[in-house]
Amino acid sequence: MNRLDAIRDMRTTCNEISNGITRLHPCVPALADPPTQTGIIKALFELTKQVEVVKKHLIRLEKGDGSTLL
Repeated sequence: MNRLDAIRDMRTTCNEISNGITRLHPCVPALADPPTQTGIIKALFELTKQVEVVKKHLIRLEKGDGSTLL
């Protein structure tokens, strides 16, 4: 596997993860337990943030930007 294949595969997986997280959101109210709902929403937000960090790293690598700023 070369770099471009790895980037493509990682981007595809990140999109799948993002879609999975998005599908979880409508399920949260049905739990009917506010503390649990709050914890899950916070966790889903953190997951989303981390997936976006991976995507940004991939974009930077693909563009060949050596910058450490995201």
